[in-house]
Amino acid sequence: MVNITSICHNLFISISICSYLSIYLNLFISIYLSIYLSIYLSIYLSQSVHIYLSIYLNLFISIYLSIYLSIYLSIYLSQSVHIYLSISICSYLSISICSYLSIYLSIYLNLFISIYLSIYLSIYLSIYLNLLIIYLSQSVHIYLSIYLSIYLSIYLSIYLSSIDFLNQHYFLLLILFAVSTSLNFFFFFFLLKH
Repeated sequence: MVNITSICHNLFISISICSYLSIYLNLFISIYLSIYLSIYLSIYLSQSVHIYLSIYLNLFISIYLSIYLSIYLSIYLSQSVHIYLSISICSYLSISICSYLSIYLSIYLNLFISIYLSIYLSIYLSIYLNLLIIYLSQSVHIYLSIYLSIYLSIYLSIYLSSIDFLNQHYFLLLILFAVSTSLNFFFFFFLLKH
């Protein structure tokens, strides 16, 4: 009887110890595991979060910087290209317009000067040549009339003086001399009029 009670008592004690130990072991294991898991998870999650945040921050910064730089460069380059194109177009237009105007003006000035000089020279030469022709014609007429009158008078005087028959007829000689003189003067005035 005593043995049964002792055995029961021992069983009860062992069961209580086992239950106690199981409870405490469970508590210990749970606490240990929770602490371990929390530490492990904190480390792992911190690393993961750090990696995740670093990746996403790097991505965000790179995307933001690329967008910002692209916008800034597009604005700056558009202004630069606009300024460059405006300067280039203005310089090209100014050079082309100046060269075109210079060529145009040179051609038209040369034409104008040549036409003006040709007209001026033609008018001047025509007037001068007309005056020269008139002067020369008058001079030639006067010269020819004087020359012919002198030549005819000398020729007639020599011819009439060399004839013996006319020496005897002095009145006929005077008539012939008067006729020759009148013919000379008539020819002289005729040449002056023409």
